[in-house]
Amino acid sequence: MSVDSAPTDHAPPFAGTAAAIASARRAAIADRYALDCFAVEWCELSQLDAIADDWRALAARALSPNVFYEPAFALAAAPLFGRDVGAVLVWSGTSPRRLLGFFPARIETRRYGIKLPVLVGWTHPFAPLGTPLVERDAAEPVIAAWLAHLAGNAALPRLLLLPFVPDDGRFGAALAAILRRAHMPAADFNRHRRALLAPRQAERAHYLERAISSRRLKELRRIGRRLDERGALLFAATAEAPALDAALEDFLTLEASGWKGTAGTAALAHGAVCDFVCATLQGLAREGKVVIDRILLDGCAIAAAITLRSADYAWFWKIAYDERFARYSPGVLLTVVLTENLLDDTALACADSCAGADHPMIDHIWRERLPLCDLLIALRPQAPFCLARRLEGWRGAAIAAARRFRDKFRRWTKHPAGSA
Repeated sequence: MSVDSAPTDHAPPFAGTAAAIASARRAAIADRYALDCFAVEWCELSQLDAIADDWRALAARALSPNVFYEPAFALAAAPLFGRDVGAVLVWSGTSPRRLLGFFPARIETRRYGIKLPVLVGWTHPFAPLGTPLVERDAAEPVIAAWLAHLAGNAALPRLLLLPFVPDDGRFGAALAAILRRAHMPAADFNRHRRALLAPRQAERAHYLERAISSRRLKELRRIGRRLDERGALLFAATAEAPALDAALEDFLTLEASGWKGTAGTAALAHGAVCDFVCATLQGLAREGKVVIDRILLDGCAIAAAITLRSADYAWFWKIAYDERFARYSPGVLLTVVLTENLLDDTALACADSCAGADHPMIDHIWRERLPLCDLLIALRPQAPFCLARRLEGWRGAAIAAARRFRDKFRRWTKHPAGSA
């Protein structure tokens, strides 16, 4: 995704010339990848290990990075979350061929309780981002080839739903241009914004002082000093594959000791989930794409956070802490230290919190926002788009109502009326 810059009264010299050159370059690349020169195919996700090298190379050149769609993550997730998932692959017509697009999805035959098939972009509880991998230097022709394949393949549904897609980023802009030219109707749902760390370069040095009130910062420093009085306090960041296993074990243990363990949703409570997490992080660690930050007190972890990386993006994927130390706010302390580390890395453009909208903790530390939506697209003129649009709206409203009831019920069971 891209971050808007503040408007200026005076454009820099040669700005128009640079834009014209960039536009000409994009046009030349688009001409080289004419729409009819692509090879497009649908493959099962379980079969894609054979093209992992091509896939990995595409991820490095992607218009918008998405670590959840890279081989190390996606292939590890396939046995648990991707058994019915396939991907449209867009290849160049050149020799040797080059992978230019990776668009994973599954066919949901009864998404609305009736027989109305929809091709749905692949996301799952551990992968909250649905931006496909697209060759940055040929984005529009590759996206056009993908949509043309979906529209022309009678074996695939006539409707496409892309969940968790940034609606103001580079992929969204390229997709919108193609949809306008192709006259494909589209509607967005579940529009929301989640916390993002994306400061301008000049703001990095004093970001936390501006994001967090002086009173809150003073309180966090006081809490840190109190925690330091309890023993030897150390903030550790682990990125090397050999040492990562111990850091991951700390995270899994902390997660299982907290509310997720009580609720039965911790990774250690489910062998397949634990295997997936371990395989994913081991694969990403070999590529230098994961860091586990911890707070150690007398050598024992009391908080741990997992951050994933790809190109100049990061994802604050998971965090857990020892609830016995809750009064010291170890999760907040670790998030602040992690934020400082991310800000110090000038090669990093932004970090996605992976959190829900209006998160009570991260929203008060990371002040930028990533706008997301689910995008419904009619692939063919005869697609029942109006019906699907109504059904998707009703489905979203029902899910939101169920979540509100769940949250209210949890609050009631925790603090029933009349309790002390």
